[in-house]
Amino acid sequence: MKISIAADHAGFALKEKLRARLAAEGHELVDFGADSAESSDYPDFAQPVAREVARGRCDRGILICSTGIGMAIAANKVAGVRAVRAQTADEARLTREHNDANVLTLGARSIDEARAMELIELFLTTEFAGGRHARRVAKIAQLEQREA
Repeated sequence: MKISIAADHAGFALKEKLRARLAAEGHELVDFGADSAESSDYPDFAQPVAREVARGRCDRGILICSTGIGMAIAANKVAGVRAVRAQTADEARLTREHNDANVLTLGARSIDEARAMELIELFLTTEFAGGRHARRVAKIAQLEQREA
């Protein structure tokens, strides 16, 4: 799977570990930074990841900041992106099954590498259930069109 990934300074160390593990599993990664733990602004990293996913150049996106919340807010400003913060296995699975989420955000201060990989694996392998959920996702897309 082709994955767009980025983090701000707070998520840099975790991003580097996750990137290495995902590459070892055979995923193709497009890394938009950060390249160090020097202070940086999360919207600068959320936007290119979100755009790559929205344009179909990457299958999914992963964003990491201190809480995962700022990254989700910024990424969701890009039409076609459904970015979600997940901390539990159920959240990672259900956000794919029910919401067809395409960007996962993680909080480096609240989860460790093992938990992050567990959530990412669920996010990458869970399929969208469609059915009644497709109707709801389509309504989200309509909201984006009306607000544009």
